[in-house]
Amino acid sequence: MSMFERTSRRRFLQTTGAAVAAPYIITSTALGNADCPAASDRIVMGGIGIGNMGRGDQSDFLHRKDVQYVALCDVRDDVRDKAKATVDDKYGNKDCTAYNDFRELLARSDIDAVHIATPDHWHAVMAIEACRQGKDVYCQKPETLTLREGPLMIAAARRYGRVFSGGSQRVLGDYRKYVDPAWAGELGRIKSINVNVNPLPKLCNLPAEEMAEKIDWNLWLGPAPWAPYNSKRCSGSFSINGASWRSFSDYSGGGMTDWGAHHFGGATFICDVRELQPEEVTYHEKSGVPYLSYRYPNGLIIYHNRPNTENLAIEGTPSERTPAKPVPMYKGEGGIHGDFIECVKTREKPFRDIELAVNTAVVSHLGNIAYQLRRSLKWDARAQQFPGDAEANRLVDRARREPWQV
Repeated sequence: MSMFERTSRRRFLQTTGAAVAAPYIITSTALGNADCPAASDRIVMGGIGIGNMGRGDQSDFLHRKDVQYVALCDVRDDVRDKAKATVDDKYGNKDCTAYNDFRELLARSDIDAVHIATPDHWHAVMAIEACRQGKDVYCQKPETLTLREGPLMIAAARRYGRVFSGGSQRVLGDYRKYVDPAWAGELGRIKSINVNVNPLPKLCNLPAEEMAEKIDWNLWLGPAPWAPYNSKRCSGSFSINGASWRSFSDYSGGGMTDWGAHHFGGATFICDVRELQPEEVTYHEKSGVPYLSYRYPNGLIIYHNRPNTENLAIEGTPSERTPAKPVPMYKGEGGIHGDFIECVKTREKPFRDIELAVNTAVVSHLGNIAYQLRRSLKWDARAQQFPGDAEANRLVDRARREPWQV
């Protein structure tokens, strides 16, 4: 018997002996009570990206009785420490583990689900890896940075049997007043709807600054091109006017995807085309001001920034009512976060299943490409490409820094 084998056997006997000698205690927390379900009935969760929206998502999940929040990850030391303190204070212990590298969190076999609220350029890499590691995923909008990422995220969710929810609470929360009459048939056949959202993404040429915070800058950049640290470049502010990562094309699609996820999501829900993608985008100019119209396979037109038209202005045929149909709603209790947790339990598709979320993101991405090229485009949803259009097809995806490929 080798030294390693003798030592291992001795440790095993010591460990099992101690286990036999000590009484086995089942705590009330493990068994559950009126205020807290048994451990076996709680969803074990972790969070990746805990600034701003991530902090809000953490709070929603943390305060659910049917969730046990055990881990979090952020590349900012201050954000990470504060987030851990929040969890520890909630549970009255020091058990929450804080990570700098998301891969360590995803490698944990005890975690059932994760929420992701990093900058957009990280979403696909992290969400796909979470699916591979057997985690259900709640990912903030916009779920994708490029057109190619969407089908890959859908494929990962389906292949590994994961519940995957997109994160726009506004699609149902803000636009219900339009959805109800539309689905009740009161607007008749909807011919068109307009979405006003700006601005377009911009290049980021901010100068290097001295790093005034403790941040893993290389990991923050991740798959994005290398660039020098600048506080505005990585700010989690909700600004889309040059003061945060949301403004810049390396990390986001600007207002077109950031707010577009809400507004286009609401428009496609109102018109019941969430399961479809546009087949053509027409580029218009009026008095030198560009705007777009998207044509869907069923003939619906969604306008973007149509001149002199209000946001979500609908052209229908109210004199010709259509049959009413039930409006899809959240499952469970607690809004979109509760919908996700309920679906983790039942294995149903959530209200914003990843496929529906991706279809919304496609609208924004097609618009950004049409504006960038300043011309009309045709889109083949089945092939996920612009037929016969090499220039546009080069914009379906982008290069990523190693090792962050999808």
